Amino acid sequence: MPHRHRKRLPPEESRAAALAAARDLLMEAGPQAVTLAAVAARVNRTHANLLHHFGSAAGLQKALAEHMAGTVCDAIGDAVRATRAGAASPRDVVDLAFDAFGKQGGGALVSWMLLNGNGDALDPIVETIHELVAELNPQELQSGADRTMHETTYTLVLTALGDALMGAELAESLNVSRKTARDRATEMMTASLIKAGDIKG
Repeated sequence: MPHRHRKRLPPEESRAAALAAARDLLMEAGPQAVTLAAVAARVNRTHANLLHHFGSAAGLQKALAEHMAGTVCDAIGDAVRATRAGAASPRDVVDLAFDAFGKQGGGALVSWMLLNGNGDALDPIVETIHELVAELNPQELQSGADRTMHETTYTLVLTALGDALMGAELAESLNVSRKTARDRATEMMTASLIKAGDIKG
């Protein structure tokens, strides 16, 4: 089999290509498919090259979680700003969060990492979401300030993650619509934004 020429990429570009490939593998075949060997094959790099960037398979998975959290939080931040400007709705924010953990594989990735002993799997996601809430609601960082949006974000993330992991089975067992969790999260987000004065009731 002829050797495929490997074009030398700048470190950041090589790392970005690897994370994009890892995300594709996650969405196509699940978290167990996100290995250094599989990602290296996708981007025509060597196993050693991936080790240089991420250190280990766990390092790759943590970097992927951080990358996905950043991408999702950027989208959620844009949606919140658009909601405040009247160009989007609280449901748009909720759908982005649920889809990140569900359709985009975030929930499966987190559960896989935790099962494999990577206990800090949630750190990148939690930190990125915390930064987003702090940016959107800096007044909540003041001592004694109302923490409504922090509490709303906490509940939204927990609900979205739970829905991704067992939403379909639980909805079937309780004979309720699968969109019930999104509906309740939308009500909560709407109430929080009204309370914060970001949208009118």
